[in-house]
Amino acid sequence: MKNFEKIKKEAKRYLTRSKGSHDLEHTERVFSLAIHIGKKEKADLEILEIAAILHDIGRGIQNKKNRKLCHAELGAKIAEEILEKNNFQKDFIKAVIHCISTHRFRGKNIPKTKEAKVLYDADKLDAIGAVGIARAFLFAGEIGAKLHDPNVDIEKTREYSKDDTAYREFLVKLIKIRDKMLTKEGKRIAKERHEFMEKFFNRLNKEAKGFL
Repeated sequence: MKNFEKIKKEAKRYLTRSKGSHDLEHTERVFSLAIHIGKKEKADLEILEIAAILHDIGRGIQNKKNRKLCHAELGAKIAEEILEKNNFQKDFIKAVIHCISTHRFRGKNIPKTKEAKVLYDADKLDAIGAVGIARAFLFAGEIGAKLHDPNVDIEKTREYSKDDTAYREFLVKLIKIRDKMLTKEGKRIAKERHEFMEKFFNRLNKEAKGFL
């Protein structure tokens, strides 16, 4: 696509401010998943390419602001500026920023277009399965959480604390993702990844208690 490499270079500049759990590698995996699902769903791949590569450019700034900003909404604004600077058409820009502003799991904005639903699913898929587990432990390390607590009470523990373990993230968020998918292909992939996570954490709970 015209200007794609230039847009990717812009994305990399912002993603260097992000921590490992939401870095360039995460964006590249989401990009690959979005294109795969987009082909199955017959979505506009040009919109998806740009939206996927830019979807997390607001993350680093959100982290610096102690999470007081929504990285999806902020990223959409930054993306709009980048695309306008590179002379993209207004309708194209509008489609891209809708995808970015609606990709967040805890966000208030709802994906309405086919492309936005594909990006939402692609981003969520990278949060589950083997890579999702790895990212959950990486994130726990980033915030100084303990390794594991098989008896964690999600009602009595706080996010971004020492108790915000990968297992807590599984109970609070990851376990819900399978049923939140918006595309047929996303649902298919999520089913297998969800089953893998359940097996992993069941095993981890047993080992943490001295079994197996």
